[in-house]
Amino acid sequence: MSDNEEKKEIRVWCDGCYDMVHFGHANSLRQAKALGHKLIVGVHTDEEIKKHKGPPVFTQEERYKMVRGIKWVDDVVEGAPYVTTLETLDKYNCDFCVHGDDITMTADGVDTYQIVKDADRYKEVSRTEGISTTDLVGRMLLLTKNHFRQGEKEYAIEKEGSSNLGQDHSARSPWTGCSQFLPTTQKIIQFSDGKSPKPDDKIVYVAGAFDLFHVGHLDFLEQARKHGDYLIVGLHTDPVVNKYKGSNYPIMNIHERVLSVLACKYVNEVVIGAPYSVTEELVRHFKVGVVCHGQTELPMENGVHDPYAVPKMMGKFISIDSGNTMTTEKIVERIIKHRIEFEERNSKKEKKEIEAYEAMTKAKQNEKAG
Repeated sequence: MSDNEEKKEIRVWCDGCYDMVHFGHANSLRQAKALGHKLIVGVHTDEEIKKHKGPPVFTQEERYKMVRGIKWVDDVVEGAPYVTTLETLDKYNCDFCVHGDDITMTADGVDTYQIVKDADRYKEVSRTEGISTTDLVGRMLLLTKNHFRQGEKEYAIEKEGSSNLGQDHSARSPWTGCSQFLPTTQKIIQFSDGKSPKPDDKIVYVAGAFDLFHVGHLDFLEQARKHGDYLIVGLHTDPVVNKYKGSNYPIMNIHERVLSVLACKYVNEVVIGAPYSVTEELVRHFKVGVVCHGQTELPMENGVHDPYAVPKMMGKFISIDSGNTMTTEKIVERIIKHRIEFEERNSKKEKKEIEAYEAMTKAKQNEKAG
């Protein structure tokens, strides 16, 4: 191999809707980045998505910002075409395109990656099982069904039933009851940057649910990071989140929320199952210089104790206004408001994918038979 070949920068192209960016998207982009040096991500417009797939949950501006916030992304191309062409790869000097091993088709049922596949400029990475935008939309639609609102009694019965069956349902949220994601320590290691703070780093600590990681979270974390050099995010457990949010919250269980937060480029470390109230022990243990909280109202612990009383007393508390008023509840409101549209979208997408999968399976069987 010549010196020029060794020095050649491999540029990787990914594209997609990236609607309701979740850790499945992030994991796909992480794998894509590992295949080269620079990762360029094309994001489709609202108009293109509506034409081929149905209405997106987030606006294109929100989706552009979310993709830019993922730690493995080097550049974002706004308004990328829905069908990936060789012209697009050449325009952005990309060597090849990477996509997950699921099927993506146009409204006419055409594989959006057929052109780059035929030109041998396509690579595939494993899709993250148990998570998709379609799945998350489904979970939010379930919030409107009263029979699905499980309490502690129902969850205890469910746990007892699953143990009798000898199955591990620990990855299931007792309130959404439908997460199929199975976490591993290896996956957390892959998402973590693994870097400890330097001795002179100013450490910033924030805490919360960070459910359905969205642009409001992203803007808040960006502002929090500006107050120091190393950002630690404390994540509350599912029962704690449910206690102060009620209903079927959290939409995503703690395993899913950990990866979603770790994928953010502003975050260095996550405390899994952080205490609701920020304690003096926590501040001293992590050598926290400043504790930040946003503008969202946080209930008192047991109705009386301010969860930020300790850092306030220590003179280490800062209230941040990121200028973004997005909340998880507002996202759910969007879904509920357009419930019929999203249910139709989910139904059509599922039907189309099943038909395509069956056709592919049949073609492979015919090849073997021939």
